[in-house]
Amino acid sequence: MPLSFTEILSWLREQDASRLDQLWQAADRLRKRYAGDEVHLRGLVEISNYCSSRCAYCGLRVSNAALTRYRLSEDEIMACVRQAVDFGYGTVVLQAGEDPGLTREWVAGLVRRIKSETPLAVTLSLGERSEQELLDWRAAGADRYLLRFETSNRPLYDRIHPSSPSRVSDRLGLLPRLREMGYEIGSGVMIGIPGQSYEDLARDIQWFGELDLDMIGVGPFLPHPATPLGAPGLADTFDDQVPGSELMTYKVIALARLVCPRANIPSTTALATLNRARGRELGLARGANVVMPNLTPPEYRALYEIYPDKACVRETSDACHTCLGVRIAAIDRRVGQGRGDSPNAIHRQTPTTT
Repeated sequence: MPLSFTEILSWLREQDASRLDQLWQAADRLRKRYAGDEVHLRGLVEISNYCSSRCAYCGLRVSNAALTRYRLSEDEIMACVRQAVDFGYGTVVLQAGEDPGLTREWVAGLVRRIKSETPLAVTLSLGERSEQELLDWRAAGADRYLLRFETSNRPLYDRIHPSSPSRVSDRLGLLPRLREMGYEIGSGVMIGIPGQSYEDLARDIQWFGELDLDMIGVGPFLPHPATPLGAPGLADTFDDQVPGSELMTYKVIALARLVCPRANIPSTTALATLNRARGRELGLARGANVVMPNLTPPEYRALYEIYPDKACVRETSDACHTCLGVRIAAIDRRVGQGRGDSPNAIHRQTPTTT
């Protein structure tokens, strides 16, 4: 039975450890039932840190003149892709800022090459793009698209994501259109945005179910210091402010699993940044079933600085791969094989019988 808004809100406010243990156990049971014990690894390649947007928290924002910019060549990306194949990953995730230099034709050609030379699923996370670009990339073979709506509170969204003069942002409207194009769709929110109330976050979680998401990625609000929201103490004066805490992130992961039991849910790098020792493992124990090891070449990885002091930014891809295998085995889970398509997408495509 779906969780009501009141139930979601109550869990977000819950502080009793024994009660929260019931939430963790419920989420883990659903994870095991619908996603199994495999932890699927997605090879992340941060292909460009150019961005035309002015998001008030992100270090890639166009006005950050202190950031050294880069854009990987096709051959550099393909070297990362081949590494994903060698490691046994089933998916490569191509992520960037909203970079107009990543043209429709170039991305389509890259996707076609990956699909022709490897067995990998291709996930794109390139921001809000035109319908024609998205259609062409899907036709080239892209399987999934990640586009976090960040918050369903429109005034709050507009404060942190100023729209460009040529386009009004509408991520909640674009996600169903991506599904119509044939993509598996992924989205999610930030937790602890200054001005975000508990009711806002509860509505966000309801939206996960309304959108019937195939993938859900959530993480704490970690602003870059070179941004308008990077100053400390901005959230202190708001009575109903959601904390961008490790505990609240676990709550949202668990509630996402309860609302969308068949979704793929990552235990994110942002969570590992809050708790380097056990953050990823605790996320996996509380509803998550995916991890995204970074394959970006080391000389570029530190330049993809959405927020500072990211976990694993100094690790090589080989070291990260080995470390994750050990961590996953330590919690009695196993590394997933194959593409790791969303159980939700598979269920949606399976004919029902009467």
